[in-house]
Amino acid sequence: MKKLKLHELGRVSIEEYQEVKKVPLIVVLDNIRSAMNVGSIFRTSDAMAVSQVYLCGISATPPNREITKTAIGATDAVSWKYFDTTAEAISSLRTDDFEIVAIEQTDSSVELMKYKPTKPNLAIILGNEVNGVDSEILPLIDGAIEIDQYGTKHSLNVSVCGGIVIHHLAGLMRH
Repeated sequence: MKKLKLHELGRVSIEEYQEVKKVPLIVVLDNIRSAMNVGSIFRTSDAMAVSQVYLCGISATPPNREITKTAIGATDAVSWKYFDTTAEAISSLRTDDFEIVAIEQTDSSVELMKYKPTKPNLAIILGNEVNGVDSEILPLIDGAIEIDQYGTKHSLNVSVCGGIVIHHLAGLMRH
């Protein structure tokens, strides 16, 4: 076994990436405080070829030094939009007939591995590092997904959570 070098990975250019078929998944960031978390989610979104990232409220937007540090160029590849509020983003998604789910622990959350999208277009909402997804938007969405956890904390960093969920759902939606 040998580790592959960058030139052996067959990576596409940003121009070629624009032509790659995207997964009909939009990642909505609900007031993410850390620009580095935003950058990490852009990087994961690029890796999984999601269609767009929606940045809402206080979430940092490109160009931003801290986003760039963790995104390492993904903001040039992944399409994104900014909304003043997450409710505005949800309204826009409704117009385009998206199923909208929060990644949040609620009294009716579905375990990630048991979740199956009901529409061809899906949007997931990742919440603030301290408060999670804003409770006021829960009545506006179709449901919630949570990641099974077995330790004492019962929470994950939003970029780690996003990585797990985006990877899993993009895989489901590709097959």
